Amino acid sequence: MKPRELIGEADVPGGPPLKLVSHDGAFIIMLDRNELMSSRMSGSEKALATMTCERLGARPAPRLLIGGYGMGFTLRAALAELGEDAAITVAELVPGILEWARGPMAAMTGGCLDDPRVEVVIDDVGAVIEAGRRGYDAILLDVDNGPDGLTRPDNDGLYDTRGLARARAALKPGGILAVWSAGKDPAFTRRLGHAGFSVEEVRVRARENGKGPMHVIWFATAR
Repeated sequence: MKPRELIGEADVPGGPPLKLVSHDGAFIIMLDRNELMSSRMSGSEKALATMTCERLGARPAPRLLIGGYGMGFTLRAALAELGEDAAITVAELVPGILEWARGPMAAMTGGCLDDPRVEVVIDDVGAVIEAGRRGYDAILLDVDNGPDGLTRPDNDGLYDTRGLARARAALKPGGILAVWSAGKDPAFTRRLGHAGFSVEEVRVRARENGKGPMHVIWFATAR
């Protein structure tokens, strides 16, 4: 078995550092011994974008907020779906993630961070949501491991009752809150409903070829 090679570490405000490793041609972002994301498993992250765009339909000049750049799969998929009149804000808390995107993973990044439709904000996505009242057609969250987080305790505030109320207030009428998760969370589904959303829960395979673990995406439309 080929050994993993440590490429770098990135500090996480209020949490333990992340590590970027390479293994047999793939990139993996890790927290301690947990694999948070891998370049081999991009299917559900891309689906977060493509399925949100399908549900938005042909809205003029759509404005999206993506919380968590990760490896950029969601951003690149959204850019491929949206027209030139779209605007996407990417909120990433960890500067090191963006340094990796422009450094060792630049070939995979493909210049998406420099697309004129994209604005990159180094900040907690919760703060960006709170400042964006009625500003977004869709908010796409791929933060931590979903509602049951691993990286930092403060991320839980995105998914609790107050966090969902802030997200709803940041959406335009009929806007969509799309949330990626590594697994099911019935309590979160109920919170979405109580927060004033119509909820659709979709299960998606991690890999584009239909294999790998089953992930969950909630599409919550503001009522």
